[in-house]
Amino acid sequence: MVIEKPSLETVWDWLSAVPDPEIPVISLTDLGIIRDVAWEDDTLVVTVTPTYSGCPATSIINLDIETALRARGIEKLTLKRQLSPAWSTDWLSDTGRAKLEAYGIAPPQPAGGPQHCPLCKSTAVEKISQFGSTPCKAQWRCQDCLEPFDYFKCI
Repeated sequence: MVIEKPSLETVWDWLSAVPDPEIPVISLTDLGIIRDVAWEDDTLVVTVTPTYSGCPATSIINLDIETALRARGIEKLTLKRQLSPAWSTDWLSDTGRAKLEAYGIAPPQPAGGPQHCPLCKSTAVEKISQFGSTPCKAQWRCQDCLEPFDYFKCI
């Protein structure tokens, strides 16, 4: 019995449902760390670029990818780690940026800081700490609504 391989488009759809373990409001594809999906004979190869080489979530991300694909019948799977080119916040999708802001995390900005509070949209914001709830975020506060919020650092 020959089992038909799912299309690459289908695999991408499946991967778009796998949430980032540190920011579950966005998917791994929104984050831009899934760099490629390809069939090599009967093995599915998924290329992943971590947000940075020491990211503590990398092993969980790989496990989540493997779990999601195996649950859909993928038996032969290789996860390929690609460090070059290095991941950049430029790889975040527009959808991912919008999801971050709706969740209360200011998306990365080329100017190096949030342009406004993701909660009340005020432009009166100040940095509290270069380090937030994860290494890729900084802690900011709105001077109008007084709420703290994470800012996803521009890398």
